[in-house]
Amino acid sequence: MVTDKPSSESSPLDALMRQDELTAAQADATRWRYGFLVVVAGIVALLVAFGAAVFASAEFAALFAGVAGVIGTIIGAYFGVQAGQSGKARVEAELARTQEMVVRLAAYVGPTNAPRVIDEVLGRRRS
Repeated sequence: MVTDKPSSESSPLDALMRQDELTAAQADATRWRYGFLVVVAGIVALLVAFGAAVFASAEFAALFAGVAGVIGTIIGAYFGVQAGQSGKARVEAELARTQEMVVRLAAYVGPTNAPRVIDEVLGRRRS
């Protein structure tokens, strides 16, 4: 069994990956903030138009149903897109970390020991 562990020294690649993660987190926070402001501005504009329409006509129930449907659609779409983007970003970050680990482990094991390590970790191949 393979028992040697690579040294835990910090490399320049580690610093770059941390910086990339920080940049991604800042971009995610900015997207949430500005997206939220756009949704709030849209809802306020819609409510102002609704108020003007209510004063112009007496059909309050029909107008309210239309406004409620539009606002619900806007809010649902906003949070759906944000949740999807957040999940995608987490998966891509995990994929990048996993790929880096694979490259480091492959470099550490080397080509001469690779078949033995693969057999120990994954089991023998069944041809």
